[in-house]
Amino acid sequence: MKNKIAYGLQILLALIFLAAGIAKLSGVPMLVQGFELLGLGQWFRYLTGIIEISAALILLVPTLAGYAAALLSCVMAGAIIAHLTRMPGSPVPALVLLVLCGLIAWFRLLADCRPARSS
Repeated sequence: MKNKIAYGLQILLALIFLAAGIAKLSGVPMLVQGFELLGLGQWFRYLTGIIEISAALILLVPTLAGYAAALLSCVMAGAIIAHLTRMPGSPVPALVLLVLCGLIAWFRLLADCRPARSS
């Protein structure tokens, strides 16, 4: 049952991050302005979009999904910091995505590594 929930969550996150990455690469004005406020230049928007799209696709590969979720957790941690320091808007959506990515990373990377209990 947990495995089916994890797969469903991976698909949902893949769709969310795919859409977010495409929006960044296509130059949605709100995102262009947001990244301008960061002061890092638009190259960072492109890099973030590429990372989000790549990791979204990798989330769909069972053996690599945990690594993609861990990478996206780092991206969301950065987004939270950006929203708290320089960008307008609430950090709550990024926080929710961080928690969900963290759950997938934990389930796919750490839960599978626990030794089996002997009866």
